[in-house]
Amino acid sequence: MMIGGIIKEIRQNVNMTQDEMAQALFVTRQAVSRWENNETTPNVETLRLISKMFSISLDRLLAAAPNADVAAAEINADRFIGFAGIYENSRPTVPVHAIEIITGYLGRTPDIVVDMGCGTGLSTRAWENRCGKVTGIEPSGDMLDIAKAKSGGSASFVKAYSDNTGLPDGSADVVFCSQSFHWMNPHDTLREVDRILKKDGIFAAVDCDWPPVCSVNAEIAYMNLFNKVRIIEEENKDIRETFHRWDKNGHLKNMLESGIFKYCREIVFDNSEDCDTERFVALAQSQGGLQTILKRAPELIENDYLNFRQAVCKCFNAGINKVSFCYRMRIGVK
Repeated sequence: MMIGGIIKEIRQNVNMTQDEMAQALFVTRQAVSRWENNETTPNVETLRLISKMFSISLDRLLAAAPNADVAAAEINADRFIGFAGIYENSRPTVPVHAIEIITGYLGRTPDIVVDMGCGTGLSTRAWENRCGKVTGIEPSGDMLDIAKAKSGGSASFVKAYSDNTGLPDGSADVVFCSQSFHWMNPHDTLREVDRILKKDGIFAAVDCDWPPVCSVNAEIAYMNLFNKVRIIEEENKDIRETFHRWDKNGHLKNMLESGIFKYCREIVFDNSEDCDTERFVALAQSQGGLQTILKRAPELIENDYLNFRQAVCKCFNAGINKVSFCYRMRIGVK
């Protein structure tokens, strides 16, 4: 059923007129009529309000909306509002090894790199001085503010979504996604990658496994905390519907099935970085799921978070000063 039919069904099930629904949603009667006739679609904030007011799954509304992917992208961008600084100061840098692998497959230093879903620019800055020009694409204004402030000056940034970058056809030697591809609709994003990527160009999606390798007790504490995060997400509709995430394990399959690439594979490696108690705790805080719960319903996670922090302090005070981030890079050659 299309979004118009669902809205009409919701309204009739509660014996509302179009005027009454319009008043409840702070819109005009004509807007409700146009929705029901599938002439227009409610924006993402109105979809959220409909979901909450009428106890209907936001996922169902998004799936039925013609602009569902745009709405999901807006929700995912909003997920990172308010903690860009924590993200910037705790997340791992992109290992030079990843860039060396990509450059090796390309066979030369890339002229143009597009860092898609660049966040605070951690991955964009990794490409500075290793290519002719790098452009970061990011929909979150909070993230972009930091990216622009910390850039070395040779990078440019565009506020856009991954399926509509506004970049010229066939302009990029490399399209790079660092810990971001799972927040993008893979099919629409890969279609845009195909459009902007040159022949023989490289697409690479890089993700690190969580938690980083450090010690058994610290890793168990991290996993226990995020097992609780997943339980809270499953049990609380308002929290669960603050994001739409695609499975990282499907990245390579989606790339292979796209028909865009003549060669695809997965490459695994690790990279060691300095880490202390505060950084390890901040790594947990940089995860959108934990942040959402801390903002919306902190009482649900406070004890678990306290136990996590105490366990981590004990481990790192015993002498840990480095961790290893384990990476999976899915790479495709056009």
